[in-house]
Amino acid sequence: MSWLEAREEDVPKIDRFLFEHIQTSMFPLANLRDFGLRGPDPRAVNFWTLGDGLRGVFGITNEGMVLPQCPQCSDEELGAAIRLIRGRKLFGMAAEASQGRRIMRLAGWEVRPATLNSDEPGFTLNLDQMVVPDTTGADLVPLGDLDRAITEGWRQSYLVEAMDFDAERAQRQAKKDIAAYIQRKSHRALLMDGQPVAMTGFNARLPEVVQIGGVYTPPDLRGRGYARLAVALHLREAQSKGATRAILFAASDAAARAYIGIGFQPAGHYSLILFKNPEDTA
Repeated sequence: MSWLEAREEDVPKIDRFLFEHIQTSMFPLANLRDFGLRGPDPRAVNFWTLGDGLRGVFGITNEGMVLPQCPQCSDEELGAAIRLIRGRKLFGMAAEASQGRRIMRLAGWEVRPATLNSDEPGFTLNLDQMVVPDTTGADLVPLGDLDRAITEGWRQSYLVEAMDFDAERAQRQAKKDIAAYIQRKSHRALLMDGQPVAMTGFNARLPEVVQIGGVYTPPDLRGRGYARLAVALHLREAQSKGATRAILFAASDAAARAYIGIGFQPAGHYSLILFKNPEDTA
């Protein structure tokens, strides 16, 4: 069975297939809906499909992020998919953990230097079952309402702490990230009695489902429940606009406890790999 490059007429069935595996398909599906097939945006995805009944999808963004959804693929089929992207720049990979580890092994990428290479526990929440903490003194505001120096500093610290970026790269990336978050209106800041204490956001959004990402609380303010409160308030906002489900992947035990505290339930594992030199080819 060979992989076929996706065409515009394939988009509806790719959309349906990815939605059937939504817990680990938010990035490819949101990118497909937002930027189209092979669009000009760095996050637009080139897809290949496997089988007449669509047994698998293999994608790579323009910036080099590999986004597979191949739960029934053999090693031979995954190897054939990897050969399709040889020579393209390789930024990283986001995938259901068992698939991600198989692809890393088959591609020979296990020894490639990475700033982030982890399998994170996944969680899911039906928003009608969410537990909202006490909101006394809390206000959730768009990032653009804060001094850019604060949010860029938070994002820089997040990139160093969670993704092992060096300080110079983190500073550059933080400026880009915060500008994008403000433009897309995807992230929020939590104020307590008027003071900024935490940040939360959606790194992928569909009308029905949101995926949480980029949650950050400065070290001196941790342990007070600010992260879970920020996430809950943002999810309540999304629910008011029609979302019914939320997905996330926890980078630490403390983060997992915070999410469980507002009702999230465990749901598999997710591999997130960011290679050290994103210009190196696959």
